[in-house]
Amino acid sequence: MKIFKYLFWFLYRIWFYILVTLPILILFPILLISILKESWYPFFFKLARWWAKFILIGMGFAYNIKREQIPEKNKSYMFIANHTSMTDIMLMLVSVKNPFVFVGKAELAKIPLFGFFYKRTCILVDRSSPQSRQAVFLRAQRRLKSGLSICIFPEGGVPEEHIMLDEFKDGAFRLAINHQIPIVPITFADNKKRFSYTFFSGSPGRMRVKIHKFLLTEGLNTKDTRSLNDNSKTIILNQLEQFANS
Repeated sequence: MKIFKYLFWFLYRIWFYILVTLPILILFPILLISILKESWYPFFFKLARWWAKFILIGMGFAYNIKREQIPEKNKSYMFIANHTSMTDIMLMLVSVKNPFVFVGKAELAKIPLFGFFYKRTCILVDRSSPQSRQAVFLRAQRRLKSGLSICIFPEGGVPEEHIMLDEFKDGAFRLAINHQIPIVPITFADNKKRFSYTFFSGSPGRMRVKIHKFLLTEGLNTKDTRSLNDNSKTIILNQLEQFANS
């Protein structure tokens, strides 16, 4: 029986990469045109949301999204979530309709085909470089001023399998305070179980999402960064524990 499990996991991983690549190949000319100007990004974002739904449905993931509050159109937000899986990107795109820009690690730009669009539409950060982290703030400011939102996974990477939620970095919260935009905490419950970074693992099934009430930053200053960070982490951690017990 074990050999069949490993064969399934192997084929399941291959199927995931096929689903990631196929729409990009089919839509390549349209995608290419959509990234020629920053002002055309909302159209690219719509295509990205379709791409994300295609992958999640194709993998047999039944996502269920519960919202305590809904983002307003034409308003900027800072979306944050726990990070456990390669599918976090797709689930975030499906969960949020407001066009946003990911802040993500530069290494993903090396992935063939996907990386071509990733590095041209996302804000890349090399966390080992102070200059890179400073450049993130400048690029994010420009995107926020153009009316877009920002999405950051504040753990700064994927924690080890036994860690439910890692410490949050302060960058997302400083940026939100500087621009006086609401923080939108989001909890992904099942992504690690469905499709973690462990190669021989994963299966079709449910993916629960909880979009929490927004945390306002109006009137806050940089001294409030740590308390905003701690509050956000507590909200997501409590929800993860509730999901684990349900």
